[in-house]
Amino acid sequence: MSEPAQPHAPNGLGRTGPRRTQPRGGDTHPVRGPIPGGRFPHDLARWVRTEGDGEAPDLLSGGKGAPHAGSVPGVPDRPLTVAPTAHTTPSPEADHHTIELIRPRHTPRRAVDNPLRPGHEWCGRVTAVGDGVDPGWIGRRVMGDTMLGCGGCRRCLRGRRHVCEARQEVGIRGARDGALAERLAVPASSLHALPDSVDAVLGALVEPGGNALRAARAAAPGPGDRALVLGPGTIGLLTAMFLRAAGAEVHLMGATEGSLAFARGLGFEHVWTEDSVPDLPFDAVVDASNAAPLPARALELVEPGGRLVYIGLAGEPSPLDTRALVLKDVTAVGVLSASPGLDATIRAYADATVDPGPLVAATVGLDEVGPVLAGRRPAGAGPGPKIHVTP
Repeated sequence: MSEPAQPHAPNGLGRTGPRRTQPRGGDTHPVRGPIPGGRFPHDLARWVRTEGDGEAPDLLSGGKGAPHAGSVPGVPDRPLTVAPTAHTTPSPEADHHTIELIRPRHTPRRAVDNPLRPGHEWCGRVTAVGDGVDPGWIGRRVMGDTMLGCGGCRRCLRGRRHVCEARQEVGIRGARDGALAERLAVPASSLHALPDSVDAVLGALVEPGGNALRAARAAAPGPGDRALVLGPGTIGLLTAMFLRAAGAEVHLMGATEGSLAFARGLGFEHVWTEDSVPDLPFDAVVDASNAAPLPARALELVEPGGRLVYIGLAGEPSPLDTRALVLKDVTAVGVLSASPGLDATIRAYADATVDPGPLVAATVGLDEVGPVLAGRRPAGAGPGPKIHVTP
């Protein structure tokens, strides 16, 4: 699932707290100690469980029929297997979700608890609920928050579950398998209902849109402000859309003509390579790239008294001279998660304030996931950075 040059690096990959390495069934609550079965309390421990027709032993699961083997670029000696998921039955602690459309974002192996089924950008329909869960959820179309805090620590109790040190992340961390399957297990507390005007394509783009919305809000564009987004991948383009909707003059900087041409096709007139960025005052600069030198470059480009937003992640540390930050009197903000912006993103999609649909290049079945993750674009795919998966 490739994106244009300098795409947004996936969120929530161990940015706060230590990497969880405990096996499933051995989770520990930060206050109350070990939790049987390795499940954290959400909605009185009412969880969704996974349904399917088999079992997958490796990175990915989902689909019917024979497993498909592939490989992930840059990950040596690590097979990629797509196979059916384990079947479960309803329990008092479960509600069940049938996935209409799932789009897992490519995640660096070093940042993920493996083996783990990926897929943290998804939407679906609730088909059953467990005891104690509002039956009104049944039949509703929903998407779900990726970040699942423990629910009992200081951060969670203050409404910051997305930075809970003990959090699970769907398809990424804490043995919480993702949506690349026919059924998905998530807590009821993580669900957000989707209106009819937000179809399956848009629903699966709410999570990246929430990240972008928060980045745009952190940039705080005012009337006549000029904003520059570094990295025209999915998050960068979505951020540019939200900035444009807020009335900013939006500029984008990318590395390849293909990514810049795609941005132009979305109506962005001011697109540049790093060498061609004009000498203009940028009131806000958003780094949505995965290039280690660009956070410092963003600081160079921002106007004194302006705003810097960091939402991209590089594979290595990004040096930044804080003296320049102080001397330019710049406000800098980091954005980890979509969680606080999901509802507002759904509203923006519903009323067509932002239309992310053109970002989706193709939709494939589960049996095609292996080749796509191995770097092969589906036949007939458009130029967009996203590939969606439907079981």
